[in-house]
Amino acid sequence: MNANHPINIEALLTHIPLFNGLAPEEIARIAHGTREIHASKGDILFHRGDSCNGFHLLVYGQVKLAFTSQQGNEKVVEILTQGQSFGEAIMFMEKPYIVFAQALTDSLLLHVSKHAVFDELARDHNLCRKMLAGMAMRLHQLMTDVEGYSLHSGTQRVISFIMHEVPVSQHGDDNVVLELPASKGAIASRLNLTQEHFSRILHDLSSLGLIVVEGKRICIPSVPKLKRHQPE
Repeated sequence: MNANHPINIEALLTHIPLFNGLAPEEIARIAHGTREIHASKGDILFHRGDSCNGFHLLVYGQVKLAFTSQQGNEKVVEILTQGQSFGEAIMFMEKPYIVFAQALTDSLLLHVSKHAVFDELARDHNLCRKMLAGMAMRLHQLMTDVEGYSLHSGTQRVISFIMHEVPVSQHGDDNVVLELPASKGAIASRLNLTQEHFSRILHDLSSLGLIVVEGKRICIPSVPKLKRHQPE
């Protein structure tokens, strides 16, 4: 971890959607049980099997959740970005982590202790509903992923992923440029594809004129045209 100047944890907590609407004294209590984590690219935040004594909030940066098979193959479960939280469900279950977490870029996280969360949940039922909603949304996304792996081709999965990265406000635009949020290997694993298959799909989409690939940059000549190839 990097040695950085201290940050204002209370100020950061007030800007996190999970804690919207909490009174200053409630934020102060949670901040008392929160510590900052500065992670450099490649740092492991926790390993599979480690005890879970709280949950993480990603202030900025990028973190992947993954596990490694007995054969040594890595499967990326989720790629997390700014504002997302993770670890709540395992914290409530009081079980060890079932995945490992690694920073994909230099990142700043907050770790909120289990005791601070449980104490505040006992005081504020609105926070309980927000946390349940957040976990339900994640479960829904995981079920959507399973459906995609089962019913959609690799090409359809890649198109859906690219479309997810395009802001809704640009879904009718031409010549939209975006940058892949992670390495091609990590994205391929997230989509349940090999890196070679993922690269081949990008090449095929380029040959069809649907995208132009320049390293991690993707140019979409016509978003509506690409969207027509997205599965419903």
